[in-house]
Amino acid sequence: MNNKVITLLVVCIAMVAAAGCMGFQDTGVDQTSSSQDTSNGRVQSESKGVYSGPASTPVPTFAPAQSGSGTSGVETKIIKTAFITLEVNDVPGSVETLKSLAAQKGGYISSTNIQKNYNNRLSGSVILRVPAAEFDTTLTGVRALGTVKSASTQGQDVTEEYVDLQAQKVSYQNQLAQYNEIMKKAVKVEDVITVQQQIDRVQTELNRLEGRLKFLNSRIDLSTITVNLQEPEPVGGETGYSFVSTINEGIVGFFGMISALIIILFTLLPLLLLGGAAYGVYRWRKGRTSAAPPETPEKK
Repeated sequence: MNNKVITLLVVCIAMVAAAGCMGFQDTGVDQTSSSQDTSNGRVQSESKGVYSGPASTPVPTFAPAQSGSGTSGVETKIIKTAFITLEVNDVPGSVETLKSLAAQKGGYISSTNIQKNYNNRLSGSVILRVPAAEFDTTLTGVRALGTVKSASTQGQDVTEEYVDLQAQKVSYQNQLAQYNEIMKKAVKVEDVITVQQQIDRVQTELNRLEGRLKFLNSRIDLSTITVNLQEPEPVGGETGYSFVSTINEGIVGFFGMISALIIILFTLLPLLLLGGAAYGVYRWRKGRTSAAPPETPEKK
């Protein structure tokens, strides 16, 4: 019978925990086994050696996970992000200034990137992670580095998700503690295997929840500001005046004209051949006419 009691405990824990994680307002299960003797308050057990303690072991209960809808009075959890594009005269120098600004605010630079475009203009991007309390002042310092071309800020409220995760974490921690207590009292191999499977399942879910909470805490505590840097357009247009570019354009135009003449030549070649042949025939006939002697009149 003790083997059945162990299995019954495991099933009860799983059922109560599942109901709790779904947000049901459950008050728990009965504190004693269903086979409890009402006359002496102890479980009637025929087998021996399953438990090391008293015959009557209470079935564990858990505080159910509360729904995230009741978040009144809970500190609001906001993930702040910003995207800003600046026009600056010195991209590398601005990157160094942003590094100093992030350090002054108690944050750090997550990543930097500087590159040269096809028109030899420098551009770059910098991602800052700063404490949420310094978000606005840091953004003001970033704007002061150059001319703002575009800017946007977002605030994602994750309070409800955060509260739900915290409640589920507490529920899984309670389950894990109770399963460990049952494991201490289990002797038979099948009992140990059954309980260990439940412990592994609960521990996996607990690790997943803790990972998500860690990620949210990182995003909440440290706001993200993405800064795109670009140099202003040079005087005279996108590329400005260049003597070398003018020569190159002249060479391109020269070869373009040669190409056009070749196309025209081959297009008119049949007409030129026909015209040349006709002119040759004309010259030949005219030559024969001028070479013939004049006819003399006959004397009578």
